[in-house]
Amino acid sequence: MSGFIRPEACALLRRWREALAGAGIVALGALIWVVALGWVVAGFGAIVALGGVGLLLLGLQRGRFRSGEDGPGIVTVTEGRLMYFGPLSGGVADLDDVTEVTLDRDGRPGHWQIAHQSGPPLHIPVTATGTDGLFDAFAGLPGFDTEAMLRALRAPGTGRLRVWQRPGRTPARPRLH
Repeated sequence: MSGFIRPEACALLRRWREALAGAGIVALGALIWVVALGWVVAGFGAIVALGGVGLLLLGLQRGRFRSGEDGPGIVTVTEGRLMYFGPLSGGVADLDDVTEVTLDRDGRPGHWQIAHQSGPPLHIPVTATGTDGLFDAFAGLPGFDTEAMLRALRAPGTGRLRVWQRPGRTPARPRLH
């Protein structure tokens, strides 16, 4: 089947897969609601459609977060531990120890700079393989604003944008090497 669909179209469908599934569930719920013969079945259709709306909204956020997976390195998030294995650098950080998430837009591709208490910050390219796991990892941080992160990803310009800082912490001062 991979030869039947162009690779660009496959990548686009893969990027927006949750949103497409949500739209399909909304359509199914609306169909059930429209052809329902009683209020119980119509209520079930409405509930299915509302669940589809939730999946559609989540899928739109995830689709906006994805930047491709053709960059250097591999990211894994397992049981509250973030690991990055890159060609030149890497590291491990427990999500409970993360103090700050910054988007560094100066590099090509841009990098997530993740400061944590147990070592030097991790520098993870936004296009690294497995960055989908960062969406859920970031969402689990206390007070994290997903929309602010998505705006930072799409904002024009260069420089660093602080996306999140652990509540009650002062900003880290840049260190001289």
